[in-house]
Amino acid sequence: MEPGGRTARGPAGLRVALAGLTTRGRSFLAAGIAAGVCAYVLGQEDLLRVGLLLAALPLLCAVAVHRTRHRVTSSRRLSPARVPAAAEARVRLRVDNVSRMPTGLLMLQDRVPYVLGPRPRFVLDRIEPGGRREVSYRVRSDLRGRYPLGPLELRLADPFGMCELTRSFAAHDTLTVVPRVEPLPPVRLGGGTQGYGDGRRRSMAVAGEDDVLPRGYRYGDDLRRVHWRSTARHGELMVRREEQPRRSRCTVLLDTRRIAYRGAGPGSAFEWSVSGAASVLTHMLERGFSVRLLTDTGSQEPGEGTASFGGAGAGTAEAAGLLMDTLAVIGHSDGAGLSRARDALRQGGEGLLVAFLGALDEEQARIVARMRHRAGGAVAFVPEDADDADAGGAGGADDPGDPGGGGRVGPPVGGAPAPSAAERVLREAGWTVVRAPRGVAMATVWERAERERVGAAGGGDR
Repeated sequence: MEPGGRTARGPAGLRVALAGLTTRGRSFLAAGIAAGVCAYVLGQEDLLRVGLLLAALPLLCAVAVHRTRHRVTSSRRLSPARVPAAAEARVRLRVDNVSRMPTGLLMLQDRVPYVLGPRPRFVLDRIEPGGRREVSYRVRSDLRGRYPLGPLELRLADPFGMCELTRSFAAHDTLTVVPRVEPLPPVRLGGGTQGYGDGRRRSMAVAGEDDVLPRGYRYGDDLRRVHWRSTARHGELMVRREEQPRRSRCTVLLDTRRIAYRGAGPGSAFEWSVSGAASVLTHMLERGFSVRLLTDTGSQEPGEGTASFGGAGAGTAEAAGLLMDTLAVIGHSDGAGLSRARDALRQGGEGLLVAFLGALDEEQARIVARMRHRAGGAVAFVPEDADDADAGGAGGADDPGDPGGGGRVGPPVGGAPAPSAAERVLREAGWTVVRAPRGVAMATVWERAERERVGAAGGGDR
């Protein structure tokens, strides 16, 4: 029997059935052959009958399993198909018997990656013709990523356990484990407090009548909006377009350089940065911002160029889903610098810039500092665990206040954090730099960024 409705026939199928003999079946067959040989040597007819019975039983079971013509179908449903790290998802399996004969004992096993837990196994009793059975199990992963589920394996066994055949369904599904998203409090970091803030600019030009972009009249349009000059020019009734507010923009820069972080696993500095980027992107989308994700390699999501911002206009849920899918599989890059990200920002770097950085030397800090030129505000979050990573590049002279050496952004050993040379470069360029200790919540450092920005502004800092 093959799941999906096709039945194996012929000598090849019988050989498969014989190969499916279990340990019990092989033991019975070996015992029967041994008894037959002994009966022949000793001349014992009763022993020969016993040997024939022992040898025939597993062979008859194999033939019976081979000739069983069940047709079963299966389906799998994930709830949900996209789940945050450390959260559970439920997988529901459904098996339908579409043949005219009842099935025997069925054993199901679904293939899942080891990070999701052990392989689930189920035993299904007899399924009547046209009947169905549903089972479910849960999966959970602390590591983000995309994990295949399936194919489902079905094992058919005889009542004596002599023969067991395994068939696999072709269908499989994918579970996407996205970074954990923390709710963030509303703060003002520059670039507008809301997606449609008081200081918004209009997407339509208002310099004069010649700049008006009309459209054709639609039933229900206010006649006071009729643009007579365009009506005379086009020969049909034209009305002025309503002015639409331009959405505030936010770019989230994620430093993925391998040499900028140390450690691995769910509690590493890099995973904290990925989770922080996901939290900021979701928070800004919910507040009406147009957002995009930018990495040190220059890649952008959800698109390329200045039109790469996604927001409610393109579907907030779709934009958030695309960004989360990207962050679910993002990994370390082999790059040594952030110049590609700087070049990408030159093509459209207006609005708020939020950066999640690893360890920086002074040279890379100067590159990051120049990214703010067109940004309405710039905030950099640096996990403290990234300080011991080798940031590479041409580092500056050692800074007496930087115990990490090389002028990198990072905390000193013990005592209050002292600004490093790289941090001072960012602050002098107008950046708000916030260090994130191990285990701190993103909401905490998010509020700290606002306090530091206000403090820097009160102290005459840019």
